[in-house]
Amino acid sequence: MTQEMRKKWYHLSLTKQILLGLVVGVALGWLKPEWGTETAFLRNIFLNLIKSIIAPLIFSSIVAGIAGSGDIKKVGRIGLKALVYFEVVTTLALFIGLAVVNVVGPGYGVELKANDSFGALPEGKPKTIIETIIHIFPASIVESMARGDVLQIVAFSVMFGVAVAAIGEKGKPVLAFCDSVTQVMFRFTGYVMKFAPFGIGAAMAVTIGHMGPGVLINLGKLVLSLYGALVLFVTLVFGSVAYLIKLPVKQFARAVWEPFTLAFVTTSSESALPKAMEVMERFGVPKRIVGFVMPTGYTFNLDGSTLYLAVASVFVAQAAETTTGVHFDFGQQILLMVTLMVTSKGVAAVPRASLVILMAALHSFNLPVIGVAVIFAVDELMDMARTSVNVLGNCLATVVVARWEGEFDDKRAKVFGTPEEARYDIAVGEPAFAKVLADES
Repeated sequence: MTQEMRKKWYHLSLTKQILLGLVVGVALGWLKPEWGTETAFLRNIFLNLIKSIIAPLIFSSIVAGIAGSGDIKKVGRIGLKALVYFEVVTTLALFIGLAVVNVVGPGYGVELKANDSFGALPEGKPKTIIETIIHIFPASIVESMARGDVLQIVAFSVMFGVAVAAIGEKGKPVLAFCDSVTQVMFRFTGYVMKFAPFGIGAAMAVTIGHMGPGVLINLGKLVLSLYGALVLFVTLVFGSVAYLIKLPVKQFARAVWEPFTLAFVTTSSESALPKAMEVMERFGVPKRIVGFVMPTGYTFNLDGSTLYLAVASVFVAQAAETTTGVHFDFGQQILLMVTLMVTSKGVAAVPRASLVILMAALHSFNLPVIGVAVIFAVDELMDMARTSVNVLGNCLATVVVARWEGEFDDKRAKVFGTPEEARYDIAVGEPAFAKVLADES
């Protein structure tokens, strides 16, 4: 008993370690900003380790899921259902963002001066629909993996998995190899996550060190509008979806907490992808659904980024009205939303993709692109919110598709994060998940 008490006092779970890292990072960035900015190398090491996981994990999980199912029609059906769900939810995100920004009016009173400086704004341009379709199919999968181009890796992996399934017995060694690689990458993720408290703490220290503590307490009406719209979206849309699919909300929140936190602090969906895929399998979503829906959602289901585009574009339109007196009416806003809905599908692999899309949309509607300079000043904080909602939306999407297919494991979901989870995993032949759970506890 004494030994167990000592273990409870001195052994912190990974979640508690991450929270401790966050607190230390905020304190360091606030009290010693020059030291906080010097910890950037820890953040970069962590992000590089995470990025090294993505390509092999996506490839192996998709191939194992498709070839293991042996039913190509089922894979196509899953893809169609996922795309339908993605389009409905992202459309709702656009209109909720539009409603909130028109009610709050954060852009009114902001004057856009011609001599405003853009600073280090992103380079590049969004792809057209045709360019996006061409971009899906890689000329070299090795180059795609080196760049971390998720969309191209998904496309190649789907075709490769179909080919493995088509050759039957001769494809079984490849299937077994990919299945083993998936398990290895989950274990590798576990090792990398042990460094997460340092990487996340450093990321927060750098942010606070650069921007000051005011970044946490006084961010202006634009940021508050975005956060309010995201909260409204999560409550109304995700809440309705959760009710309709009978989602065990408490266990789901526990499952997505770590990937959500990772995305929020690092402003990188990629950093959360391996952990998100792992926890959704543990939560009861079949491997092939997680392996297909989650990476695909990183291109087609960016709920937070889509809502951000609605808020930011109308913010600039309101500021332009203050400056020029020209009103951007509701009909024009709807047309702008349709444009954003289409062009936002082509943002994969573009740095600061949301800002690139925003600049292109403003230019198309003769709105002052200089407005992006105002937004850029607080974009880092807004990126934290929209990225974490992107991750949350993609996790929920896997459950929706699994439930739609009638393959969601309710029993596994109900025991997630409890002592019964390890026993259940061993009983159903998933000792790897039981080991992961033991490492985190």
